[in-house]
Amino acid sequence: MKYGIWDLIRDQWTPQPAVLKADITDKTILVTGANTGLGFEAAKHFASMNPGRLILACRNRAKGQVAVENIQASTGFKLVELWIVDLADFGSVRQFVDKFEQDGGRLDVFVANAGIGTAAYEATKDGWESSLQVNHLSTSLLALLLLPSMMQTAKEHGTTPRIVIVSTLMHYWVALDQGVLQSSQVIKTLGSAEYCTPEMMQFRYPVTKLLNLFFIRALNSRLSSSIVVNAVNPGHVLFFHGVHQESTSLYRYCYSEIRRDFTGLRASIDHLMQFMLAFRTEVGSRQLVWAALADENEFALRGEYISGSCVKEVSDFVLSPEGKKAEGLIWEDTLDILNKVDPRVSEIVMEFLSSKA
Repeated sequence: MKYGIWDLIRDQWTPQPAVLKADITDKTILVTGANTGLGFEAAKHFASMNPGRLILACRNRAKGQVAVENIQASTGFKLVELWIVDLADFGSVRQFVDKFEQDGGRLDVFVANAGIGTAAYEATKDGWESSLQVNHLSTSLLALLLLPSMMQTAKEHGTTPRIVIVSTLMHYWVALDQGVLQSSQVIKTLGSAEYCTPEMMQFRYPVTKLLNLFFIRALNSRLSSSIVVNAVNPGHVLFFHGVHQESTSLYRYCYSEIRRDFTGLRASIDHLMQFMLAFRTEVGSRQLVWAALADENEFALRGEYISGSCVKEVSDFVLSPEGKKAEGLIWEDTLDILNKVDPRVSEIVMEFLSSKA
C-alpha cells in the first residue's frame, strides 16, 4: 500500500469515534510509557473500565507517581500500580520481568507505548543507539519475556491476551537499504556510530517503528492462537497534559518525549503539521484502546497494522520480497542479540513459538 500526503490529510480530518468500552473486570492491563502522552491517556481510559489491575510502567518514579494520582483522582479507580522500567537499560527490563514473575499475577493486555525519537546519535550503557534499543530491542525483549505470563493467563482464564505495540504511519515512507540487508548483522549495522550519520538519524524514529512492524508480523506467524499481537498507529497527535476539572478538560501544549529534540526547520515543519492536522492526545490514545480491546473479529487483528479503528494494509516495502527477507533477517538478528541479554529468550522461543513461520 502507498500512503501519501493527501491520505494523511484525509485520515487526520476524519472524525474519530468515541473510545471503545469493554468489560475488563479482573483483567490486568500493563502500559509502558504511561506517565505522559498517549500512554497516560490510554491508561486513563483503561482505568475508567474498572480493570482488576492497571500497571503503569514508567522510567521516572516521581513522574509516574503523579500520573498514578492523576488517574486515581480523575477516574475514581484506585487499583493503579506504578512499576519502574527503563528501556534504555536491559538490566532494568530483566528486573521488571523478574518482579512480574514473582508477583505471579495474570497479564491480559500489554500496551508497548514507550518510545523515544532523537535526531542525534547517543549510545546507551549497553552500547546501542538509544532509540534503537528503546523502541525496538527492549520493547521486543519485554514482549518476549512476558509471553509465559500471558500464555499462563490464557490457559487459566480462558482468555486471549494481547500485545499491542505502538507504531506510526511514517513506516510507509521508509525502507531498509540493501547495504544494511546485506550486512552480516542487520541490527548492529543500523545501530553503529558509523551508520548513524546526521542524515540517517533524521529517519531513525520511523525506521524503529518499521522494525516494530517486522517484529509483530514475525512473532504472530510463530505464535499459537492463544495471544493476539498487533501494531497500532495513533495518528498524527498533538501532545498535551490534561488538567481535569469537573465539567471540562483544559489543555496546554507541550512537546512530547518523541519530539523533544526537534530543532530548526524540522521543528518548524512539525509545528505547522501539528497546527493543521494533529489530533489531541486523548483522541490518538483511543486507537491504543481499540487495538487492545476490540473483539468483533479477534482473529482478523493478529499480526496486523491498525489505524483508524480498523486493519490497514502495511507499506509496499513490508509486503515486498525485500521486506519479507528483511523481516526474517531482523527476527533472527533480534533473537540472537536478546538471547545474549537474557537466556530466557531462547527458552521461551523454544517452548512457545513454532520454529517455522
